[in-house]
Amino acid sequence: MSTVEYPAGPRGSGDGTRTGAGGPDGARRAPADASVGALVSQASQQLSQLVRDEMRLAQAEMTQKGKRLGLGGGLFGGAAGVGFLALAALVAAAIAGLATAMPVWASALIVGAVLAAVTAALAMKGKKEIALATPPKPERAIDDVKADMAEIKEKAHR
Repeated sequence: MSTVEYPAGPRGSGDGTRTGAGGPDGARRAPADASVGALVSQASQQLSQLVRDEMRLAQAEMTQKGKRLGLGGGLFGGAAGVGFLALAALVAAAIAGLATAMPVWASALIVGAVLAAVTAALAMKGKKEIALATPPKPERAIDDVKADMAEIKEKAHR
């Protein structure tokens, strides 16, 4: 199973870890003598960067989920095609069974059973891929935004 990496930038190094420029907890530190205007400006810039980073993460997650949905849909399409072949083979087996001796229809029946097993395997794999891609929303990005908002609110109340 693949993972979504944090985008490169002030918050992310692109290797799945968060980094910051500042203190031991990764937070940027403002100079003690900075004016309120400078602090507000810095906070605004940091919030803008945070939103951009979260949007890049959401985009990466949605791209990954889209690929899974495409793969799952393709596997279901493959299952439908092989299922049609299985039905054709079973029909041929029934016709051969009625028209000729045992060996012809028995071999057609075996081929039909194998194709049916392939159909079932493709359908189960397709269902699994689609289940992994749903719901189609960027869950990690949403969780990160919620955590960021909670931290901002906590720091604002201090």
